[in-house]
Amino acid sequence: MNIIIINGPNLNLLGKREPEIYGCCSFEDYLESLQEKYPDITISYYQSNIEGELVNIIQETGFISDGIVLNAAAYTHTSVAIADAIRSVKCPVVEVHISNVHKREEFRHFSYLSPVCMGVIAGFGLDSYRLAIEALINANKEQQEDEH
Repeated sequence: MNIIIINGPNLNLLGKREPEIYGCCSFEDYLESLQEKYPDITISYYQSNIEGELVNIIQETGFISDGIVLNAAAYTHTSVAIADAIRSVKCPVVEVHISNVHKREEFRHFSYLSPVCMGVIAGFGLDSYRLAIEALINANKEQQEDEH
């Protein structure tokens, strides 16, 4: 199985930015622990602060990956372009948020991405990414069972 984790703006600052919300661990350190936990899965990682680059990586990987874990960060609440990219690819996408966006500012309560994603996981810290990977693993198993 091949899964790509795509992170949007400011998530390159995990471990440094607002640790009371996002924690003290860098994403690179957390990614190592995910790769150790799932040795039979290829987990790739991409981060960009630029909306168009996120669209490009979704389009490039969405036809060859078995799933995308996407934390589009602030673009979740503003980007029709990312929603259209998700709608255009064949692999399932799970929307992820480290914090519980519904406990935060009102503008964070709306997502352009949720309606085009397989599901949404929010509020479990970095563990939200593991939960998304588990959801993609289960969806892949169900798809394989349906094909047989």
